[in-house]
Amino acid sequence: MEKFNKYRVKADQETAKKKAEVEERERKIKERREKEQKQLEEQEKREALEPKIRELTDEEATEMMQQQKQKESSSVVAKAATKDIDTTKKDEEEEDPQDAGKLKPNAGNGCDLPHYRWTQTLSDVEVRIPLPKAGLRSRDLTVDMQKNHLKVAVKNQLPAIIDDRLLHDVKMEESTWLLEDKQTVLITLEKVNKMEWWSRLVVSDPEINTKKINPEPSKLSDLDGETRGLVEKMMYDQRQKEMGLPTSEEQKKQDMMKK
Repeated sequence: MEKFNKYRVKADQETAKKKAEVEERERKIKERREKEQKQLEEQEKREALEPKIRELTDEEATEMMQQQKQKESSSVVAKAATKDIDTTKKDEEEEDPQDAGKLKPNAGNGCDLPHYRWTQTLSDVEVRIPLPKAGLRSRDLTVDMQKNHLKVAVKNQLPAIIDDRLLHDVKMEESTWLLEDKQTVLITLEKVNKMEWWSRLVVSDPEINTKKINPEPSKLSDLDGETRGLVEKMMYDQRQKEMGLPTSEEQKKQDMMKK
């Protein structure tokens, strides 16, 4: 009993710490979504109240021109990467017959499947799973997130909604799940490799064509310096590969060999 009581205190502290970390992550996710929704609503209200046409002062005109220049400079890389997609679609399919049969990504750069929908950014993957019946609670569900495996099921009900190996590894300690309105399971998986797009969530899913992924250029300027640099480097390397030219790493190696 002495040993049990000694280690029980430690175990209780670790359990409370982990619970607090999960609650903190969920709180941050909820605050971020509420903030984005509030900003969107405020913007819509401002646009509705503003007159359609009004005269700008010299200061406002100068500021608007500067903002436009900054926006254009931040989106030039993304625009170059996605230029002429529609006009070259047929040629791309002919050049890459291996892409035949692959699905087109949804608006969130993921895929809409019969039992769930997943979207992605370079840093994480978000999975939305509508439950088969409303009113379920967290205790009625089995959600097991491993480094390379995901299982989601309703207890005492077969088959599982998802029970398969993930396409790539994720960070377990940064991945979370929650139940929205007792109707939808929302899972956020933090990617280990933040330099690649996933072509599927689990290995049994149909594959999407990652070449048709089109991140919004306007969001590039919202990224921090390090992440933005990684995104621009990845898009540059992707364009180089499509044109049969060396990537940035290959160019560095060639320059080193020349020296």
